[in-house]
Amino acid sequence: MKITIPLTAISFAIGLAAAVLIALARASSSRWLSWPARFFISAVRGTPLLLQLFVVFYGLPQLGLDLPSFPAAVLALSVNVAGYGAETVRGALLAVPRGQHEAAATIGMSGRLALRRVVLPQAARIAVPPLSNTLISLVKDTSLVSVVLLTDVTRVLNQQASASFDYLPLYLLGGLYYWIVCTVLSVAQGRLETRLNRYVTP
Repeated sequence: MKITIPLTAISFAIGLAAAVLIALARASSSRWLSWPARFFISAVRGTPLLLQLFVVFYGLPQLGLDLPSFPAAVLALSVNVAGYGAETVRGALLAVPRGQHEAAATIGMSGRLALRRVVLPQAARIAVPPLSNTLISLVKDTSLVSVVLLTDVTRVLNQQASASFDYLPLYLLGGLYYWIVCTVLSVAQGRLETRLNRYVTP
């Protein structure tokens, strides 16, 4: 788990930051920004994560970019989070009532200031549930890095099971590890949603 948890946290943080930028580009009126963002989202969502891992681990070295296992896994998972998270963030931005934009403009806020002070905070509250689900899915998706030789929970389980032939108890133990982590994240998600909705009028 010393690999799985840091890998999840770092990949999600980088992917989420990229997702916000890509979502803003996707929502932009400029084609020079919206079309590349749209292509990126489509490419990530339209290809399997395992294939993306193979491209980073085995494809990039052919271009002269040979990354160690952990940074390569972070890159692949961050790209995947960015692709899925960007659509979540864009949907949250669109869910903020248009009147909020107009109210901000009425009191003299610039477009950027309104985005930072008015729109993004409301969009963040809306995006918490789906982004939390993305984080929980990412915890489980990290198991795929075992096929590209990064020593995470699943790879250790495979090694021990192959040596002892105790496949069922070891794989059940691995499932328990993932279940506990995902349960903790689900509880944290519920508390965060409750906290963010305290001042929202039904």
